[in-house]
Amino acid sequence: MEEFKTELHAHTAETSNCGVATAKELVKGYIGAGYKTVVITDHLSTHTYFRYDYDNMSWDDKIDVFMIGFNAAKEAANGRMNVLLGMELRFDSKSENDYLVYGVTEEFLRSNGDLLNMNLSAFSKIAKENGLLVVQAHPYRSNITRAPIKYLDGIEVHNGCVRHNSRNEKAMARADKYGVIKTSGSDYHQVEDVAHGGIVTTTEIKSNAELLRILKSGSYELIL
Repeated sequence: MEEFKTELHAHTAETSNCGVATAKELVKGYIGAGYKTVVITDHLSTHTYFRYDYDNMSWDDKIDVFMIGFNAAKEAANGRMNVLLGMELRFDSKSENDYLVYGVTEEFLRSNGDLLNMNLSAFSKIAKENGLLVVQAHPYRSNITRAPIKYLDGIEVHNGCVRHNSRNEKAMARADKYGVIKTSGSDYHQVEDVAHGGIVTTTEIKSNAELLRILKSGSYELIL
């Protein structure tokens, strides 16, 4: 039976300030590693706009910047692999918590106000209304606090970034305890980060609708 690999946590240098590899390098690396789908989860946070005049940007301006990396990845892929839109959201606060959000559309981002000035409780409600999934990223890294489960759909139980101690075994135990969706991602920032995580399915994930269905069904294996 054929198997299909999907990356669930990847950043581009075009949008994420912490990103080193370009969208073109990302696409090349994941095609070379045999992945069929990559979810671009660039950071949506105040840090995204260090190079810009944040206080004088409209929300649409901020989303224009956010979409640069995803659009560059789509262009680089040119139909050779599936590139889906996601995000890693951090609210405009002192918290260092990050949330991977799946099922995102550009229309959603533009039409729901300034997401950065929300909190997890308020965003969780909007996410549910729009059929999105909210997953806490690397919840056991230093300086991270575990979000209330009632606001989450899942937990990133495997974060493959070699530059951080994500204490993945603790994340796995927490997901098991609460019976929530489990995800795995490479947390790709540099070319050497390719293929350190993701999921394997027996059907190719070609759209966000298919991604949401697969994650909700549990019909996948984690790449650990």
